[in-house]
Amino acid sequence: MTLSPRRAADFLAERLYEAGCRYAFGMPGGEVLTLVDALRKVGIEFILVKHENSAGFMAEGAYHRTGAPGILVATLGPGAMNGINSIVNAYQDRVPLIVLTGCVDEDEALTYTHQIMDHSAVFNSITKATFRLTADGADTVTDKAVAIATEGRPGPVHIDVPISVADTQSKPNHLRRRSPASPLVPAQGQDFIEACNWINAATKPVMIIGLDAMNDMSGAQILSFCEAYNVPFMTTYKAKGIVPEGHPLCLRSGGLSPLADKHLVPFIQSSDLVICVGYDPIEMRPGWRDIWDPAQTNVIDITAEPNHHYMHQATLNFIADTGATLALLSENTKPTTTWQNGEIKAIKASLDKAFPHDDTWGPAAVIAECRANLPKNTLATADSGAHRILLSQMWDCYEPRGLMQSSALCTMGCAVPLAMGAKIASPDRPIVSFSGDAGFLMVAGELATAAELEIKPIFVVFVDASLALIELKQRQRQLTNHAVDFGTHDYAAIARSFGGAGHTVGSREELQEALAQAQTADTFTLIAATIDRGDYDDRI
Repeated sequence: MTLSPRRAADFLAERLYEAGCRYAFGMPGGEVLTLVDALRKVGIEFILVKHENSAGFMAEGAYHRTGAPGILVATLGPGAMNGINSIVNAYQDRVPLIVLTGCVDEDEALTYTHQIMDHSAVFNSITKATFRLTADGADTVTDKAVAIATEGRPGPVHIDVPISVADTQSKPNHLRRRSPASPLVPAQGQDFIEACNWINAATKPVMIIGLDAMNDMSGAQILSFCEAYNVPFMTTYKAKGIVPEGHPLCLRSGGLSPLADKHLVPFIQSSDLVICVGYDPIEMRPGWRDIWDPAQTNVIDITAEPNHHYMHQATLNFIADTGATLALLSENTKPTTTWQNGEIKAIKASLDKAFPHDDTWGPAAVIAECRANLPKNTLATADSGAHRILLSQMWDCYEPRGLMQSSALCTMGCAVPLAMGAKIASPDRPIVSFSGDAGFLMVAGELATAAELEIKPIFVVFVDASLALIELKQRQRQLTNHAVDFGTHDYAAIARSFGGAGHTVGSREELQEALAQAQTADTFTLIAATIDRGDYDDRI
């Protein structure tokens, strides 16, 4: 079959479309106009944003809903550098992101210096791979980028696109993408036999579930295993919802909350078998470092990559698909009676008491009212700050990726664009974002994008005119209050100025009314919840 020549950019766009990509986010410059045109022609919608950093987070939000890699498009120099934070976030938070940047041709760069820089030198340390597109290898480069971005622990891959290469007429090298690899399962050697023996003998097993299991889509196997063997489980924040959090064996999530750790860590230390299922400790605070001794407690670690982090050690390590491994272990073991003295009910009760829902007002009351008044299938996003720690403990998730956040990099300014990207990809799903006022101000301009796209997420902003988490740490260290306070602003008015609905609330009743109006509004809604800066004390 003879194919007529097409532009290299067309082959790149076609391969991304074949990978399931339907949205690209960014701000174009002259250097990427051909690329944007090629994306449009194959059916990938280009979403114009106000800042490339927001574009990267919107791309992530879309990925969480579609499963296809996100696409960030940026022009050379300042455009590419504006997206750095979201790219590092994708690297640490295991998000498959294709980063497309424009660049000048190599011959041009020999004598032309305006805005010229070595993109690959910057991106090399914060992506899984970086490529420079070639005219006749455009399809191959793109196939490689998608494969690398999605295999193992996902992450960002960068493709630099020279101006003339994007326009060059070329022919494809390969007509078909390579098939994805089959799930890996452990070899049934001595280590596997040992793991089976430990499961058969355990009387107090516990499971820690992380993001690798979410990427493996292992929820069904986890649920089956835990129910059959009566294994209580906790998740990292990114793995929330892999099994619905109302399940009687679910101990909710942990990672950043010292208050939750008071209960979770001793419970795990009391177990005689720890099964780590896709547990990637990049999400965890230092308090989770070496909380068990693998010489004293049997620990089985099932992950996507070898342990190079040394946050913990395991007695047995399997680099394998989490769901397939649990299924294989189930086939070779028999359930026994575990946790016979009511320990599971006791720790669940203590966790519920630690994070009560009945505060008269404050951040916990805001979260409780939003969860109670929004539909069960509401998707949520969280910015970094004190509210995220509290939200991650209190917000019940009933499906994977029901709460989206930056849990490894822990960057501010992500919640609003994450919610927008998810809403673009799933327009019929109710979506709410939670931001502190400082984080919201970083991305307030994207309200204009929400209005232009006519999408209707709900943006909740905790207003205390302070970097609350940092101010709390400052007080805990008995340091002078400094560089953590800023002005109080009318956030509801900001929303209205961009064409949205805006409400300022200071009580549960006012919040209930605002949420009711937001669910029937014909535009986006911002709810500014005024709280006291000390309201997080003894809550996280």
